[in-house]
Amino acid sequence: MIEGDPAADFPAETVGRDWLHKDLLGIQGLKAGEIAHFLEVADSYVDFGRQSIKSSDLLAGKTVMNLFFENSTRTRASFEIAAARLGADVVNMDVATSSVKKGESLLDTAYTLEAMRPDFIVVRHSQAGAPLLLARKVGSSILNAGDGQHEHPTQALLDALTLARHFGRLNGLTVAICGDVAHSRVARSNLHLLTTMGAHVRFVGPPSLAPKAFEALGADVFHDMAAGISGANAIMMLRVQKERMGRNLIPSDREFFDFFGLTENRLKLAAQNALVLHPGPMNRGVEIASEMADLEGVAKIREQVEMGVAVRMAAFELMNSARSNPDVMKVIP
Repeated sequence: MIEGDPAADFPAETVGRDWLHKDLLGIQGLKAGEIAHFLEVADSYVDFGRQSIKSSDLLAGKTVMNLFFENSTRTRASFEIAAARLGADVVNMDVATSSVKKGESLLDTAYTLEAMRPDFIVVRHSQAGAPLLLARKVGSSILNAGDGQHEHPTQALLDALTLARHFGRLNGLTVAICGDVAHSRVARSNLHLLTTMGAHVRFVGPPSLAPKAFEALGADVFHDMAAGISGANAIMMLRVQKERMGRNLIPSDREFFDFFGLTENRLKLAAQNALVLHPGPMNRGVEIASEMADLEGVAKIREQVEMGVAVRMAAFELMNSARSNPDVMKVIP
């Protein structure tokens, strides 16, 4: 359980706990109080998920559509399980055989789906801004499951929930996010969330993957692994996303591991009782040594997956509640 109040150290005017958003498009722009409230709701679903009977009628009669233009087994399954546990009807759209592949635009597809009256559409797309475009055009609640190199809000929330349940707080923590930061929407969402909640964020990697330009967003950038993780409370390793690179930005997997892979000796440089996180999928032996990925009591990678279901259940609950607020829904075209 989360101890205390994750937003307690923030001025009262920033700690509004009403969730007044029809959609969850990103972390940037959310207030500390909104994030804290979200994490509290998600925290309540952790024990729910550990019960032998995992069923609720909160979303009975509601329809959730999963619209994934990029493959992601764990994220789609997590949203599907979260919706099903809340009693929703879940439809997974097969984009590979859909009209999109026949030349139909994203908006025309969205309008077609909207005509079926889904309550929620979960969208994962290779183009940054695609969920925002849909949110402006349809009345369904849009949940961003990752858009290009922009954001992945529920991943950042589940990472934060993992940290908050372990440390009892986010404020004052130092989190080192290491590897392919340049192509990572996870890194961007985590940066927005953690800095809003008073944590210190370091980006660690070679200059090609962790440009100094990120310092303008509030991160400390390190091009030396030892310096970057020294004293950190948590180390989040990122996969090298070669599929997003226009050219190969690292000499070889072996050399990348030698300089920036998380090993037992490097972990010793972090703070005592530091945690190891990874959003997945992992490339063992590239960004993380296999024994570090499985280090009992330290690696929280499987726990992150568990937290993901709780966070997505919270997202559905909060969006559903917002949909009952006339002031929220009156802005829908």
